[in-house]
Amino acid sequence: MNVVASKNGAVDCEAFGLDASWSRFVEAPSHDGGVHRWHVLDRPSSAPGGATVVCLHGNPTWSYLWVKLMRELAPEHRIIAPDHLSMGYSEQVPMRRYHERVADVADLLCALGVEGPVWLVAQDWGGALAMGFATTFPHRVSGMVLSNTGIAVPSGRRAPRLIKVAASHGLHKLTTQTTSLFVWGTSRLPGRTLTRGQRNALAAPYRSRKRRRGVGEFVADVPFSETHPSYGAIATVADLLPSLTIPVRLVWGARDPVFNDDFAEDLRGRFHNVELHRIADAGHLAVLETSIAPIVESAISTQQLIEQSIEVEATSVSSVEPLWSRISQAHGIGVAHRIGVAISDAAANETVTNDQFDQRVAAFAKGLYDRGVKLGDRVAILIPPGIDLIASVYACWRIGAVTVIADRGLGLKGLRSAVRSAHVNHVLGPRKAQVVAHMLRWAPGASRINVKSLAALPSAIRLNDLQLTPPLPDHPAAVLFTSGATGPAKGVRYSHRQLCAQRDALQGVYNIAPDDRFVAAFAPFALFGPALGITTGLADMDVTSPSTLTASALDAACRRIDATMVFASPAALANVVATATQSLHSLRKVRIIMSAGAPVPVATLEAMSLLCPDAELHTPYGMTEVLPVADVELRERVALGDGRGVCVGRPVDGCEVMVVSSEDAKSLTPFAAGVTGEILVCAPWMSSGYDRLWHTEHVARPVVAHGEILRVWHRTGDVGHIEATGNIWIKGA
Repeated sequence: MNVVASKNGAVDCEAFGLDASWSRFVEAPSHDGGVHRWHVLDRPSSAPGGATVVCLHGNPTWSYLWVKLMRELAPEHRIIAPDHLSMGYSEQVPMRRYHERVADVADLLCALGVEGPVWLVAQDWGGALAMGFATTFPHRVSGMVLSNTGIAVPSGRRAPRLIKVAASHGLHKLTTQTTSLFVWGTSRLPGRTLTRGQRNALAAPYRSRKRRRGVGEFVADVPFSETHPSYGAIATVADLLPSLTIPVRLVWGARDPVFNDDFAEDLRGRFHNVELHRIADAGHLAVLETSIAPIVESAISTQQLIEQSIEVEATSVSSVEPLWSRISQAHGIGVAHRIGVAISDAAANETVTNDQFDQRVAAFAKGLYDRGVKLGDRVAILIPPGIDLIASVYACWRIGAVTVIADRGLGLKGLRSAVRSAHVNHVLGPRKAQVVAHMLRWAPGASRINVKSLAALPSAIRLNDLQLTPPLPDHPAAVLFTSGATGPAKGVRYSHRQLCAQRDALQGVYNIAPDDRFVAAFAPFALFGPALGITTGLADMDVTSPSTLTASALDAACRRIDATMVFASPAALANVVATATQSLHSLRKVRIIMSAGAPVPVATLEAMSLLCPDAELHTPYGMTEVLPVADVELRERVALGDGRGVCVGRPVDGCEVMVVSSEDAKSLTPFAAGVTGEILVCAPWMSSGYDRLWHTEHVARPVVAHGEILRVWHRTGDVGHIEATGNIWIKGA
């Protein structure tokens, strides 16, 4: 690929896999008084009503960077992707500073006759220019999609080492101009491997030293000190970003060694209307490594829908009973209740009373606060299941910190991916977990807090004694990671209001009373015990392997608290049945057994009913994103018999369910009873969405206009139908 431009100046688009009709040269009058020749890839719109998308590349790339987007974006949108002056195949001009390049973008759009607001899609230095254009001409920008870029060095860290090396005295010209090291090195930055053809195409305009002058000048214009000529202009843009009201969507290659996650977090803090979609295995050139067309289309279509409607359906502004309130309520009920069991851990052979648990949570909360944990901070909870884990979670919630919780069954690699993606501020756990997190760089820059240091604190205070402002209902409370059974584990965001609504829904569905006692053979469910105000028991088992729960272990856990309720996964119940004997006296006292997380065979439930003859066996239907959705009891399930799939019961009170075509992503017209389609749900306890996966959330959470109100639904991914009786059947479950 040596010949890239013919003698008449035309770019050899065929060599790059580009549509030749897109390539054009534009003579643009400049703010500097001259006229400059730009090379532009310009894909016209095929229909009215689309957006104009302006793509700004970084250094040392050119408009080829956007080839995937130009091929894949919906045809009704026009795409304009210029080569910056002195870059790609545009005219070589004298040194341009940052403010001049921002003005250059305005000059080009004027020459192209683009008058209406545009969407800016930009990467690397192109992102800084896009932000400069948006703050200078806010009326000309509808929104921005930014990828692996920045406007300032994030607080608490240094400028990217690779850029500093390239800009350093003595190496600058050698790496950026004399040799092609900077050009070729950029295409090999960590991420999804580019093909040889893609790398050749990116480097094609920069074969000669003369053509690499712009590459060196871009690097030279990076301000590393306040004395740099461009420092003031860039700092002004950074200060103006919070004034923007346009939607900003960040698409981030998480493996970028230059603009890493810190830069994404810095930008998230600078805009009002901003969302992040983090691509774990992509790098600096994520816009070429992956398909960002669906993300750009989602950003445009969402904004159009919002502009056509008045408001998103609002949640109630009324106050809610805090998650920790029933812990502190126990203190005022009386001596008998205070000395009653709050949590019993069979594995550790440890039991705490209500009063002791109240004091432990209060001591943990004060200890965390004194160590710098504050409202909104994210805390990775790396504590093995037990009383300290539960106390730590409630302590964080009392402070207003966000608990980040991932299943230990994900393994070290999965846990690292989860914790790192959540960008936590603190890591809380025993020393061993802290060492692992530090050595494997799960949370660079996060503080490490040993849970044993909290447990050693005096416990003379109670929750009601804490002089800390509590979080508001709509403040974030938790990021709970999915199991990873149906794809990479995703963080699911919950607010305090949503978790409280979930608590209240569970209490209503299962008629949970203060004198109920609950054995949770599934660690996440154990967290609900204190919120419900009931005694919680933990069985002696390996929580990362549910099938290790034996009948004797479950019976012993029930005996320790005289249990009335049990929650266990299908695999756990199956092993209980397989290891059962005739001496399981405590199980016979249980009134409700619940099992969820996977389809539960009727045979397993029937075998359990022989062990617990007075118990109702329920199989709640739901997922990490929203639970419960529906519920069915064994006798009803047996009475219904075989059908088209597995019956998961009727929707619980407060939860709406509809079946639609999986292809009907806009209107979501409900199917009639009995018609098979995708199941969508909506409930007050539905989670906020996916953490740092904006586009995944957008796809899974269609926003539907009901008149002038926008309503959010959750796509379960399950296929089934709803009978006229209201029963939901899941196909293939």
